[in-house]
Amino acid sequence: MSLPQLQPYDTHNQKLAENVHPPDWKNPTPNGTYNLVVIGAGTAGLVTAAGAAGLGAKVALIERDLMGGDCLNVGCVPSKALISAARAIATSRDSKEFGVTIDGHVKVDFAVIMERMRRLRADISPHDSAQRFSDLGIDVFIGEGKFVSSSEIEVDGQRLKFKKAVIATGARAAKLPIPGIDDVQPLTNETLFSLTELPRRLTVIGGGPIGSEMAQAFARFGTEVTQIEKADHILAREDSDAAKVIQKAMEKDGIKFQLNATTLRFEQRGDEKITFYEQDGKEHEVASDQILIGIGRAPNVNGMGLEAAGVEFDQRKGVTVNDRLQTTSSNIFAAGDVASKYKFTHAADFMARAVIQNALFMGRAKASDLVIPWSTYTSPELAQVGLTAEQAKAEGIEVDTFTQELSTVDRAILDGTTEGFARVHVRKGTDKIVGATIVAEHAGDLISEFSLAMTHGLGLRKIGSAIHPYPTQAEAIRRLGDQYNRTRLTPLVKTAFQKWLAWTR
Repeated sequence: MSLPQLQPYDTHNQKLAENVHPPDWKNPTPNGTYNLVVIGAGTAGLVTAAGAAGLGAKVALIERDLMGGDCLNVGCVPSKALISAARAIATSRDSKEFGVTIDGHVKVDFAVIMERMRRLRADISPHDSAQRFSDLGIDVFIGEGKFVSSSEIEVDGQRLKFKKAVIATGARAAKLPIPGIDDVQPLTNETLFSLTELPRRLTVIGGGPIGSEMAQAFARFGTEVTQIEKADHILAREDSDAAKVIQKAMEKDGIKFQLNATTLRFEQRGDEKITFYEQDGKEHEVASDQILIGIGRAPNVNGMGLEAAGVEFDQRKGVTVNDRLQTTSSNIFAAGDVASKYKFTHAADFMARAVIQNALFMGRAKASDLVIPWSTYTSPELAQVGLTAEQAKAEGIEVDTFTQELSTVDRAILDGTTEGFARVHVRKGTDKIVGATIVAEHAGDLISEFSLAMTHGLGLRKIGSAIHPYPTQAEAIRRLGDQYNRTRLTPLVKTAFQKWLAWTR
């Protein structure tokens, strides 16, 4: 197996391959016209194919690489397995604070960490397997799919006719135009999880979610990590206060940040990989054993014959779609990373649901109606939904902002995780939520309460009126509702209330 994602090719990766890229798979013979042909078997493609087949549609699914896409193979699943191991290490390191003393050195066995990741990934893979989707009644084709017209796709020498098609080919790590990049052969998310030896030194290019998550994980494994970011703090697109909390936590883990820095070039010097960067007008260099490129994603739009199908696309932005996720060819739709700025598994999932409605039932589901949260899985986590204060200002939306520090939330105090906060922005003078940010150990779980409220038009006042169990960190969210309710007690209302109390005595 030549796919780099499947190295080392041990029993776990062999099991993974048998599920998501079966070496002995025999493509079916096309039979008539398909109601729907889906090209790409990542999250968007799998949800579309399974949903349509479950409704009785005749469906074909095409995948050239690994079914399950980035999420299963080189994204969410393997990265969170590493993050879980890193958190266990941090818990052991900090256990003395809780009265737990570990007698002896805490040994980190990187080979076992990576073997566990491969094993768990393989164990999860049957859910995304070629056989499972074949059992759902879907014709699964392993091979390169290419449009030959707006109603036909060719794969493995066979032509598939369709009434509707969905492009769900995702995105890949972009090759950055930095001199010397080919010489140092940097890691990306597509090759990082094939490591078998822990690098002693790691340079991470980029302070976004991928770079930050892996920088912290490897620092906790014992690697000397330097992270280079062009902005003045990491996670530059997030709430700046929240990002600074994460940065402080990562500094505790030993990460060295080079901020306001621009990567200039790379050089292989013996066994060392040298990164040159500019900072404050001066050139600097840092040596490492490995370099991880944590920025840049490119949509997979090439080699599919999109021109023959009349589908417009851009090399950087991906396939052009309208709000109904319809391409410039009316019977072809697109969903997921190949057509969206929200490159998250859960976003691809719900775009696929919209595509099913619009492609098969002449629905009017709009991508713009989706309320999409996201989370960066550092420790603590940073979760966001809707707008930050800066984004609201840029859009001309006046907001009132309420912040609840975790340092005053009992459960956070008891857990020893007081660094962080819950913050919500509402339209000025109302309780209508336009955005929320949470920095906490389980922020990714907590943010869903705000997502639910925004999706169904529930205001902050109603969140404050809902009983939350005590003691939990979710109490911070309820307290935000309390803060809003206190603003309704204006001097005029307070005076009227006092008069009422005096009258009723």
